[in-house]
Amino acid sequence: MHRRVFQLLVDNNTGVLSRVAGLFSRRGYNIESITAGETADPRITRITVVTSGDEDILEQIEKQVAKLVDVRDIHELKPSESVYRELALIKVKADASMRDGVITLANIFRGNIIDVSEESLMIEATGNSGKIDALLRLLSGYEILELARTGVAGLGRGVSNVIMINREGETYRYVDGEDTEE
Repeated sequence: MHRRVFQLLVDNNTGVLSRVAGLFSRRGYNIESITAGETADPRITRITVVTSGDEDILEQIEKQVAKLVDVRDIHELKPSESVYRELALIKVKADASMRDGVITLANIFRGNIIDVSEESLMIEATGNSGKIDALLRLLSGYEILELARTGVAGLGRGVSNVIMINREGETYRYVDGEDTEE
């Protein structure tokens, strides 16, 4: 089994995320993580999908997703050429005697304490999935009351292979400072 991160640029239309997820469901493909949000261009939504399977399955996923009507572009975000991040909100049961230990762990992972009550602390942590998983392993000695994770968001490094949409709705690739048609 291989793991792959795909970035999709799709038209910002009602139901587009449902159609993408539905394709995975209908075909029995696995989604480990899916995030979506509007880009700098409000007509376009960026969807990041983390999936796994053998090479044939992953190739089929890419081909099938590319065929969806609202999909403008799909490409793999390779780890060596991309930056991935995830956000986690972690509510930990911690009275006054336990707070210092939780705060110390949060600080080690550059997390922020964003809420404090008499009985709990809430940590905001960002980083790659491995960093979030490591923080959660170390917090396992405490009672985690609630956990929310965003899933992976990612972008390719630099300006190579940036996909743009012009005013006419045509897709083009921004390569080393020059616009090239798709």
